[in-house]
Amino acid sequence: MLASPLARAAVADNRSMSRAAPAAVGNPISYEQSGVHYELIDPLKVQAQRAAAATASQLGAHGFHEVQASRGESAYVVDVGPFYIATIVECLGSKALVADEMAALTGASYYDGIAQDTIAMAVNDLITVGATPLVVQAYWAAGGSQWFADATRAGRLVEGWRKACEACGVAWGGGETPALAGIVENGRIDLAASCMGLINPKPRLSLGERLAPGDAIVLLHSSGIHANGLSLARKLVERLPQGYATPVAPGLGYGDALLAPTVLYAPITEALWREGIVPRYCANITGHGWRKLLRHPAAFSYRIARLPEVPAVLRFIQQHAGLDDRQAYSTFNMGAGFALFVAADEAARTVQIAQGLGVDALLAGAVHEGPKQLTIEPLSLRFDAADLQLR
Repeated sequence: MLASPLARAAVADNRSMSRAAPAAVGNPISYEQSGVHYELIDPLKVQAQRAAAATASQLGAHGFHEVQASRGESAYVVDVGPFYIATIVECLGSKALVADEMAALTGASYYDGIAQDTIAMAVNDLITVGATPLVVQAYWAAGGSQWFADATRAGRLVEGWRKACEACGVAWGGGETPALAGIVENGRIDLAASCMGLINPKPRLSLGERLAPGDAIVLLHSSGIHANGLSLARKLVERLPQGYATPVAPGLGYGDALLAPTVLYAPITEALWREGIVPRYCANITGHGWRKLLRHPAAFSYRIARLPEVPAVLRFIQQHAGLDDRQAYSTFNMGAGFALFVAADEAARTVQIAQGLGVDALLAGAVHEGPKQLTIEPLSLRFDAADLQLR
């Protein structure tokens, strides 16, 4: 069981969070209604993984080999001898559409934040395996050459990309800027980033081989919706009387709240290494929401006793989209952007290091023996192995 101080704190922290969401405005909006069907997407991912695994032998011709346990994780790891190389590619998704729609309403450009979101999608995945980000490449595919004629918007994208790279200590190596008329919608842009990193020395590798009952779960807080669940969030605009101007908190409109940039967690994982803390496992809480805490392939039970504060924009979406707690925590980060599974005696120091870098964190729960399942105790929610099929 969790230590009694943690259990006692959970009672005080979560009384207000365990209430059911207020009545929705209109009928509930599901993620499927917004055009995202994981039951269609995930089988293709599994099929692709199996086909990709058959190509691993190609590395042998170069004297290298894959780290097989990285298959199905957030980044792919190759053993090159003295160290490991990790790689990842991720796209932003539809958050750029919100920036475009807000620009039409306000005349402002939000692409510096959009750049950070795109970098975060790749870098926050890369660091889950213990890698230090080294090089980022950009993929900016516009619906036509005219997209690049807006000097302010393009300049914000470039400057935001540079600053995000600097925040993560990573070099921007280059990229591709195609004009894809007929593939990308005119006036829009599809953004993606790839990232390569080093795991050096090798003991930094974090693929969960040391994860064990008794380990602590530390949750790093999110800044808002980050860049997952935007399809549903955009669908919700259709029923808001003031659209993106609808207030979600005093002085904060819905559109501005959605565009809060994703937190870059690489400075925290680098600081943990400098302090001698090597996470047993990590999970970037993106698509599939808190179900990502079940990503490790082994059978463990994860018990959450304390919850982070839910950002105002996510409380607003849950209420107005009519989502119950299970739907909300299956879709959004609900205040937790990244999970660190660390030794119990390192949990308090992990929280302190994160907070010292300006990212709030909390000791949320622990790993236990038992069937593969996630129990969010303050909300009486339970997810099991069947709720996350990524392998």
